[in-house]
Amino acid sequence: MANINVREVVLDILLELSGKSEYSNVLIAGVLDKYDYLDARQKAFIKRVGEGTIERRIQLDYVLDQYSKTPVIKMKPLIRELLRMSVYQLLFMRHIPDSAVCNEAVKLAKKRGFQSLQGFVNGVLRNIARGRETIVWPDADRDPAARLSVLYSMPRWLVEMFSKNYGTENCEKILAAFLERGMVSVRLDEMLSGQEQETLLAAWEASGVQVKRHPYLPYAVTMRGADGIRSLKGYQEGKFVVQDVSSMLAVEAAGISLGDTVLDVCAAPGGKALHAALKLQGTGQVIACDVSQYKTGKIEENLARLHLRNVSVRVQDARRREPSLVGAADVLLADVPCSGLGVIGHKQDIKYRVTRESLEQIQVLQKEIITNVVDYIKPGGILLYSTCTINPAENEEMAVWISSAFGLESVSMAENLPSVFEKEAGRGMLQLLPGIHGTDGFFMAKFRKPERRTEKG
Repeated sequence: MANINVREVVLDILLELSGKSEYSNVLIAGVLDKYDYLDARQKAFIKRVGEGTIERRIQLDYVLDQYSKTPVIKMKPLIRELLRMSVYQLLFMRHIPDSAVCNEAVKLAKKRGFQSLQGFVNGVLRNIARGRETIVWPDADRDPAARLSVLYSMPRWLVEMFSKNYGTENCEKILAAFLERGMVSVRLDEMLSGQEQETLLAAWEASGVQVKRHPYLPYAVTMRGADGIRSLKGYQEGKFVVQDVSSMLAVEAAGISLGDTVLDVCAAPGGKALHAALKLQGTGQVIACDVSQYKTGKIEENLARLHLRNVSVRVQDARRREPSLVGAADVLLADVPCSGLGVIGHKQDIKYRVTRESLEQIQVLQKEIITNVVDYIKPGGILLYSTCTINPAENEEMAVWISSAFGLESVSMAENLPSVFEKEAGRGMLQLLPGIHGTDGFFMAKFRKPERRTEKG
């Protein structure tokens, strides 16, 4: 077996991502699968440096531009990515000797055909290693947005948007939460007894996983340090699923009753649909739809593991009217496509790809979906609209539009959610924020369709 240079593996990941082929979390997971034969330490290095270089790109470029005569934007792509990943190690992985970081970068530059730039690479990195304690960051008083943008590697226009909507203090909490590493939320099977849950959690802790109960829901658990979720005790038996607490709260907010027909029109990977099926306790039915066979395959994979029999899965584009679904749903879950600004912590490159134009375009799609699926709700039935973003134009503003366009009534969620949310949930909508609520950024709004049909606006 060939000797693998893990730094070169990271370099190739970064070069591939510069072409925006796919999201970094998908690409890095695929690379780790390819090199699964490497030892745990090598794989951890690839993951840490790959993810870290991506999420800290703005900060790394800021530092490089202070120490390099050639601006980052004008560097050769390979040299740019090589320097970024090396500076990440110098700033955030201090247990690695500076000499090793510098020497390995120089070797890689030579190996990849840039012998003439070896001295440049070496000089820039050694200067940064010597001067990292005296780096001058943007001044908080003179330009607070610039400081937050650099220190938390968030595009300035997003910093300004978050600050405007949630205040500077909350903005910084949100940005800090996006950079927290390795936290995963799981939903325990609610049918497990208290003792069975404790036994499962004890087994995880014994394997080196840090486990903590989430304060909002008795079956919600956060974990850190799991080396592969699929290998944990109870996974194959369907005793838990990976699902953010915000998504669990959305199912609670829907107020599902025994015997209901629940229709999830944008269901993949299936967390809410399968949670809804558990709420039905074997009664009623859940119809889980998504746009492609690939997406519905994700739902079916989880469904098979959980052994739920009251769920049907179908390929169905939420923008295309399906006559058989008209008037079918007691509860309609519409977790619509969105900008994803609430889950940047899991998908760091969202922040580099999103634009003001794309925010406007996604709202058009959201309206198209809601316009199509609203007829699937029975008179008197419930619509639970949700997104994983923290953009009011996709959230509160969309909720107002839904109510006015279709004559739907806002419904309080206070009785279905933890008391901490009583005030906001009482208005029929709830915005969860990273770093403040201990969840992903997530929005939900609840509506009831009047018993008597009204004309669409």
